[in-house]
Amino acid sequence: MAAISDSFTHLTIDARGVARLTLDRPEVHNAFDDALIKELNAHLERLHALAERSEVRVVVLGSDGKHFSAGADLNGMKRMVDFSFDDNLKDARELARLMQKLDALPCPTLCRVQGAAYGGAVGLAACCDVVIASDKARFCLSEVRIGLSPAVISPYVQRAIGPRQMRRYALTAEVIDAATAQALGLVHEVADGEALDARIDQMIDQLLAASPQAQRATKALLARIARDPDSDATVDATCRTISELRVSREGQEGLAAFFDKRPPAWQRMGGANGDQDGNTDNKESRS
Repeated sequence: MAAISDSFTHLTIDARGVARLTLDRPEVHNAFDDALIKELNAHLERLHALAERSEVRVVVLGSDGKHFSAGADLNGMKRMVDFSFDDNLKDARELARLMQKLDALPCPTLCRVQGAAYGGAVGLAACCDVVIASDKARFCLSEVRIGLSPAVISPYVQRAIGPRQMRRYALTAEVIDAATAQALGLVHEVADGEALDARIDQMIDQLLAASPQAQRATKALLARIARDPDSDATVDATCRTISELRVSREGQEGLAAFFDKRPPAWQRMGGANGDQDGNTDNKESRS
């Protein structure tokens, strides 16, 4: 297992290609500051490259301690009181870069939420493909309470819960319990606290059963559809995606395995297989 530990985060990647990116500031409830954001951005750059090669199949975003994340760090916010506009703009752009990188990871992303997820932490959850939360989890777009706005995370949270609900919760800063978060679409599943990790592991197995190339292609296609659902170019992209996958190594292997009633190669290898660079030619590769 590969492992990288920084001051406020740690990253592990197991033999299956499951990466666990963990916030590790439990003494301040995993609150964000510029140092934590910098570490997360560096990890996400690394994970993006590994995911493109299928060396990483799934990324699990989580945190140590009682709470997922309390949002912005109070000490950092005190320092920012004296920041200029340009300094604040630079800080906001780093947070925006974090959200963009997480949202655009080529492989599936799974968010594990326990306890509180406030402010920017709601954005982290909204950027992930699957969110599983403890029944004790609580979410809050708390920014307006202190005269701010959930500005940088708003595109991702609004995409998850819709503009009508976003207006309510961004303006009221109400605390959202786990069941309501699931009803809104922010959370996919709610698990009993003691069963949370078992359910995370089950979802990892579910994601690993699929073709890594097909998952990358599907995730990229869905992002395009969200941006431009009705254009002729998007229709053409849907046709090209399925056609390219059908003639690709992994597509051929998946179909053959289905008809032969056997597991496909990427399952037998316990991880990645096939066209690891995301192309649909017949390159030989290993994870």
